[in-house]
Formats: sequence, structure tokens, C-alpha cells
Amino acid sequence: MSLSSLRARYVDGMVHEAVTVDEAIRVVDLAGVLANAILGGIAARAARLDIVGFAILAVISGLGGGMIRDTLLQHGTPVALTDPYYLGFAIVGAVIAFFIPFKGKMSLRLLIVLDALAVGCWAAAGSQKAIAAGLGWLPAIMLGVVTAIGGGMVRDVLLIKVPAVFGGNTLYATSAFLASIEMVVLTELGLPALGSVVAIVTGALLSLLARRFGWILPTEVRLPRTRQLTAAATGWWEGTGQRFRSRRRRRDNKTP
Repeated sequence: MSLSSLRARYVDGMVHEAVTVDEAIRVVDLAGVLANAILGGIAARAARLDIVGFAILAVISGLGGGMIRDTLLQHGTPVALTDPYYLGFAIVGAVIAFFIPFKGKMSLRLLIVLDALAVGCWAAAGSQKAIAAGLGWLPAIMLGVVTAIGGGMVRDVLLIKVPAVFGGNTLYATSAFLASIEMVVLTELGLPALGSVVAIVTGALLSLLARRFGWILPTEVRLPRTRQLTAAATGWWEGTGQRFRSRRRRRDNKTP
């Protein structure tokens, strides 16, 4: 077998492997759309909304992040509107959540796993699209995070709630941030397929571990030295006030 034929077979194998990885990522992506659409429907049920509310929250929750990303990139119509599978999966998720209450532990665990997988998948997709559009590494990371958390944020805003990613909950945006960084680094090294796999696994693993062990980011930092300075200033102010009142009483007593 000649060297050219070996090279051709190697290239064909690499192309086939890349196509297989892309297909797997697409499956995870659509599964994430379905899972997040169902989660949006569960939020609609908790808010006692009707079928219209179920549909709107499901579509926003499942597709909102990607639509925000594509709108910011301004590279044509958002994929969620051009690919019928995405909108179809979101609507199916709304219908499923409308008829099934999802109160069992196994069903909720399955949704949590799919949602965790979607974090890394969406972060990787957002970062990769930003790089393909010619943006730098920092905007690419930002759009990766926006893709992963945008839908949930808009859903919470529509429900007049503080978005869950703003604090008080287990790590979610942090998982997307880490996955986006990995995707950007490996893409710059010429390994986008590996970056997608690593981002999905890392994002999902960190999200699940954070939920399992209750990991959250700090909401407030109080430095010990700051507290000591505050206490010293308070004591000085109170002592000054006491000395001033004592001098005033003595002066008043001396006054005929």
C-alpha cells in the first residue's frame, strides 16, 4: 500500500471520527433542550400557569441561551429557528411537563443529569461559534457561559424571580465558565472535537458534584482585619463621646 493511500485512509478516518463526535454532541444538545424545556414546564406548573405559560417557559428555558448567543453574533437567523428539531424538542418538553408532574426521584434525577450534560455542551457550542465568528478568547468564554445559562435566567425573570445563577444555589454558571475555558484552549490548540468532549464531561461532573455536596460560591466576604478596624473605630467614637460628655458635665457644675 502506497504512502498516499495510507494518508487518504488516515484523513478519511479522522473525518469519520469528527462526524461521529459531532453527531454525539448534537444528541446531547437536543437532550439538553428537552430536559431544560421540561424543567421550564415544571417551573410553570409550580407557578400554576396554563398551557400557554408552559409552552413559553419551556421554549425560553430550552432555547433562550442559544438564541441570545446567535442574536449577539449577528450571523444569520438563530439556529433554534432554522433547525426544526430544536423548536420541536422544546415543544415536546412543554407537552410532557404539562401532562406528567415529575414527582418521582428517578425522573427528577434523569432530568438533573441531562441538564448537567447540557451545561458543558452548550458552553462548548457557544464558545466554538464565537471563535468561528472571529471573536477573541474572552468574548468566546462569555458567549459560552451565556449560551449555557441564558435560558434559565430569562425563565426566572419571566417568573419575577432573582435568577438562580446569581447566587444561593449550587454551581451552574461556574461549570459553564470552566467548560468554556477548556473549549477555547483546546480549540486554539487545534483539538475542537476533544474540547467538546472534555467540556461536556467537566461541566456535567462539576454540576453534579456541586449538587451532591452542596457547593456554592460565597455571597459575602468579611475580612477579620476589617471587623477589627470597625470595632476599634466604634470604641474610639464611643470613648470620645463619653469624654466629651464628662467634660461638659464638669463645666456645667463649675458654672455659677
